[in-house]
Formats: sequence, C-alpha cells, structure tokens
Amino acid sequence: QVQLVESGGGLVQPGGSLRLSCAPSGRASLFYAMGWYRQTPGKQRELVATMTTGGSTTYADSAKGRFTISRDNAKNTVALEMNSLKLEDTAVYYCYAKALPITTGFWGQGTQVTVSS
Repeated sequence: QVQLVESGGGLVQPGGSLRLSCAPSGRASLFYAMGWYRQTPGKQRELVATMTTGGSTTYADSAKGRFTISRDNAKNTVALEMNSLKLEDTAVYYCYAKALPITTGFWGQGTQVTVSS
C-alpha cells in the first residue's frame, strides 16, 4: 500500500515562509491529482490547493497570492510554497493524492505548521 509522506512543516513567525513537500513512500503510478488540505482542532479539513497532471490548479481564497503549489510529474511529488504566513495558517497540513478522476483520494499523515511570534 503506497503511503504519502509529508515533510517541511515547522514553526515560523508571521510573515515568514515554509515549503511543504510530499512524495509517495514507494513506487506508484502517476497520480492524476495531488494537493494540500489543512485542519485545525474542531474544524473540518479544508482545501488549500490542488493540481492535476495537466497543470490545472485550484486554490482556496485564503491561499491565493500567498501560496504556490507545484508538481514534479517525473517524481510523482507535490510541493506547497507558503509565503506571508499568518497566524490563521496554523494547522496540520495533509497531502492528498488521487489516482484517477473518478477514484477516491487518500491522505498523508499530516505535518504541523505553526505560525507564531
């Protein structure tokens, strides 16, 4: 069973930057879509950004202009560059992948991002 492994979370001050990365733990066919969601205690997991193999992207309004999603299709990986981080960006960030448009996606274990002064 392929798993998604995230890295790059941590503690950063407001206005700072972080880069999250996600890769499958083993050999996997190219995922149709990969992306990032986030969750804070007591709230539902919410979309941050997704990207298909064709380059189509979707961003949450809160991420537009500050976050950039990118993929390396050759390595089947996805990254999220986060700039101008705000206190409200604090959350556990989950990598998401979907093999085909009609299949159910699956999640990584999550990585904590904390924005604090």
